[in-house]
Amino acid sequence: MRSDIQKKIRKIDMKSWRNISVEFGRDVLEILVPPDCVELSMKDVTILPNPPKAIEEAFLNPIGSPTLEEIIPKKGKPAEEMTVAIAVSDITRPVPYKGENGILPPLLRRLESSGIKKEKIKIIVATGMHRASTDEEKVEMYGKEVVEQYTLLNHDCENNDLLESIGKTKRGTHVYVNRDFYFSDIKIATGLVESHFFTGISGGRKAICPGLVDVKTIQKFHGPYYLEDPRATNLVLEGNPCHEEALEVAQTVGVDFIVNVNLDKDLHLVRIFAGDMMEANLKAFEMIKGYAEIPLEKAFDIVLTHGGYVGRDHYQTAKAGVGALPAVKEGGTIIIAANNRDPIQPIGSTEYKTLIHLLKIQGPDRYLGLLQSPNWQFTKDQWEPEVWGKVIRKVGEEGLIYCTMEISREDHCLLPGVCGLDLLKGKRKTPTLEKAREMVQNGVLLAVNRYREKGIEPSMAFIREGPYAVPILNKLGD
Repeated sequence: MRSDIQKKIRKIDMKSWRNISVEFGRDVLEILVPPDCVELSMKDVTILPNPPKAIEEAFLNPIGSPTLEEIIPKKGKPAEEMTVAIAVSDITRPVPYKGENGILPPLLRRLESSGIKKEKIKIIVATGMHRASTDEEKVEMYGKEVVEQYTLLNHDCENNDLLESIGKTKRGTHVYVNRDFYFSDIKIATGLVESHFFTGISGGRKAICPGLVDVKTIQKFHGPYYLEDPRATNLVLEGNPCHEEALEVAQTVGVDFIVNVNLDKDLHLVRIFAGDMMEANLKAFEMIKGYAEIPLEKAFDIVLTHGGYVGRDHYQTAKAGVGALPAVKEGGTIIIAANNRDPIQPIGSTEYKTLIHLLKIQGPDRYLGLLQSPNWQFTKDQWEPEVWGKVIRKVGEEGLIYCTMEISREDHCLLPGVCGLDLLKGKRKTPTLEKAREMVQNGVLLAVNRYREKGIEPSMAFIREGPYAVPILNKLGD
């Protein structure tokens, strides 16, 4: 531990502090916080008592759409000759695909009972620009039986041989889409509907764009023209350029049916939405908006959050940082507990590592200026450093305390913010839950001391659901 940090945190008396539970990947960290720390939490919502029954009812009563059994005969060709493509999410999304409560087995059964042959079904992992799913991740996500019995492919946005042109969007984007999906007789999209920090929500159209499109489309979709628009944010669809572009692309591709889910704060199934791509996704949007939004009357000096399930790497944990912004004061402190457990890329791609370091060196305004320069060549994953820049712009380097055990100190020097490893006593050892707890706890102590040194007793909030909750600051508030 840095000696200056050790002196500061020793000054804090925690006798009256209370305990909270902070999600850390699949584990929980027990952290002490000041007694008046406010817990910001999504509304409680009733989970499905009988998921298999609810899934069956969703298929029988689709929203704005005929049933799959009615769609198949209308295609004008024998069912046994038809091809089907199903877009699925990768390991970064906790979609319940497998098992008795999963959405994939009943979907596959319905297709096959309608005469579709198993060998005519392709399940395509809509990776966008994420790395390809490993064999182990496929089994974890979709189940061993599905992996062994069906054709399961990773989308590759950079392989032109796998892509087909569908023309230009109204905004002038020349879009190419996954050929296996586009030329299938039946096209089905699946996924989780949650808040999303620039498309408003996930699910629906997002499985296609950016999930199944080419690299240049993703680059434009993630460019400053879109991301710097104030309407490109959590739970906003109207006027959101990212939402509108993705929707236009998906409608052009022609999705026959979707299966989307809502999950509660503990990742339990809340609702299943099947049917028309737009109408079913909007119903899911209304549902998530009703319980994910957290109205605030004031912002806080310190905000503690976590990376959630999605925070498998630093790249994805940007969602937690940006999500906390409405809750923190200008120049405040954000503490992120992040279990960056991705075994291959705990920070992100090689390009991302280079660009996040560029953000650290140049600062958010100069970094954004580079992206907007006519001489800049769009680079893979440039958008996540851009959104991290929004965090640094509001709280500064010292105001972001990033706590993870999976990224070495040498690599952490590439990243903006205070390195959580500097908060640990002794030399870094193999990551343990206790060391992660110590790191986050000391992050809280350091943040509190930062204010007390100025004679200020700081206000503090804890975002229980991390990147899934959406704090909304009342404009009349602080």
